[in-house]
Amino acid sequence: MRFSRRKPEEPEINLIPFIDVLLVILIFLMLSTTFSRFTELQITLPAADAEKMRERRGDVVVAVASDGRYALNGRPVDGRSVERLSAELAAAAGGRADTMVIVSADAMAAHQAVVNVLDAARRAGLARITFAAQTSGGAR
Repeated sequence: MRFSRRKPEEPEINLIPFIDVLLVILIFLMLSTTFSRFTELQITLPAADAEKMRERRGDVVVAVASDGRYALNGRPVDGRSVERLSAELAAAAGGRADTMVIVSADAMAAHQAVVNVLDAARRAGLARITFAAQTSGGAR
């Protein structure tokens, strides 16, 4: 019988599984980290005033119905194009650039219809625009 004495093997640490676990943890941390969002806007939304709106001469009230029809000072506008609405606004303003355009849009009106009113007012040279608001007590 021959008994050989071998040198005892030195214990060695296998680093490959350790590196695999660290990489998985690193990927998890990268995906779950929240970054500051610089693209968000800090805005303050307007609130409707509870006072009764002052009636002023020369104001043009543009009503926008839920189906996209327009009315200027209670008169329906033929068609829904921006060009037609712009011509009607210019005629209603009578050449005065200080005319206030009051947009009274239905709550169910499409946003595009309201944007068309803003575009028509710009084309007509009317820069003073405001929006009619409704309070909890009813329409104003």
